[in-house]
Amino acid sequence: MTLAEYIKDRILVLVLQISCMLLLFGFLNATGYPSDFCVLIGGGWALAAGAYFGMDFWGRKRYFLTMTKILEQMEERYLLGELMPDPKKLEDRLYRDMIRFSNKSVIERIHVIEKEKKEYQEFIESWVHEIKAPITGISLICENHKDEITRRIWIQNQKIENYVDMALYYARADEVYKDYMVQKTDLSTAVSSVLSGNKYFLIQNGVEAEVSCRHFVYTDKKWIMFILNQLLLNSVKYKKGNRQKIRICTQEKKEGVWLVVEDDGIGIKKEDLPRVFEKGFTGQNGRSTRRATGMGLYLCKELCRKLGIEICIFSEEGKGVKVILKFPVGKYYVRNEGEDVHEKTR
Repeated sequence: MTLAEYIKDRILVLVLQISCMLLLFGFLNATGYPSDFCVLIGGGWALAAGAYFGMDFWGRKRYFLTMTKILEQMEERYLLGELMPDPKKLEDRLYRDMIRFSNKSVIERIHVIEKEKKEYQEFIESWVHEIKAPITGISLICENHKDEITRRIWIQNQKIENYVDMALYYARADEVYKDYMVQKTDLSTAVSSVLSGNKYFLIQNGVEAEVSCRHFVYTDKKWIMFILNQLLLNSVKYKKGNRQKIRICTQEKKEGVWLVVEDDGIGIKKEDLPRVFEKGFTGQNGRSTRRATGMGLYLCKELCRKLGIEICIFSEEGKGVKVILKFPVGKYYVRNEGEDVHEKTR
């Protein structure tokens, strides 16, 4: 609170004080009081009023500075009413009581929303658990009766499983820590598992994958495989022509290890590139195919953020897309061709 703001807030009281001083000065003059007495009385009044307003301004300023400092130090700022300093003025006490009452309503509402969200999450997880059984059953039937029809069924079934996984990972996105296990992860094995799980889908779409991953990192393998799977499906979805080439490799950098996923597909328009990680954003390519949900890259971004991995995307329309997962500095492993694993620490 500045002095100008305080004066503006007290302008009516100040005008009343000045008006009363002038009226008193005029009355004393009219009744024959000496001018010196009138000036002395007016000066005393002005001095007393100035002292009062000065002390009031300083007290109010200190009060609001204290509240601002408390607010800046709080994580849950809706609890300000509980930590407000004890005010001396009735007006401030009434405001504090109203804020506390309002905060209580907000907290109760938050608890209701959290409960509803928890119930919804439990339902989604239960539904995913139940739907996984028939999905697995269909996959086993297709594996045991291989022909062209069952292969097509297997591909469609795999798409269903991918969307089911997206629903599960989206439901758990806020609680990654509950299903998070850091371990030494062979990126080559993770990439191979993802490619193997989508082999028929890749063959059907004429996709050729080139893999060169020699590094081990410390991360959660399951979540990394989900991210890689989404990047792979995006590459296939936006391929150029009947053939597509995907290159997946690791690079050792000063900052740590980079996992690069690059394709030669249709690419991303320049105006869409800054928004590809936004929730629900499909862009021009997504609207043209009418199959995009706008959730794949959003989930990748959120999971990378919570795993401590930086994700970057580079693209030029008509020249493919390059996505880089940057694993941070720390202990990692590199395997040379025909050699044992060598540990490195930065």
